[in-house]
Amino acid sequence: MRDITHSTHLSKLPIVRRNTIEGDLAHIGAGLAAIGSGAAAIGVGNIAGNFLAGALRNPSAAAGQTATLFIGIAFAEALGIFAFLVSLLLMFAV
Repeated sequence: MRDITHSTHLSKLPIVRRNTIEGDLAHIGAGLAAIGSGAAAIGVGNIAGNFLAGALRNPSAAAGQTATLFIGIAFAEALGIFAFLVSLLLMFAV
């Protein structure tokens, strides 16, 4: 059985590569943009934790602040999703 690394067929295949520096920088930028997803998770934790602390201090006002809680969580998650989309665009489109 022949070793596939010494095959003549592999040497005839075209190698399609982007500039390696551009590709590396795109991946570094995607990693930096993905930090926003982690920051969004921290933001959601802060929002929920502060709501819980306020609800424990004044349980009668907690029902009126639930809608505000969900709006804050939605905005924090939207920023995380946008950061994720930017990282995908940097990796595959740029």
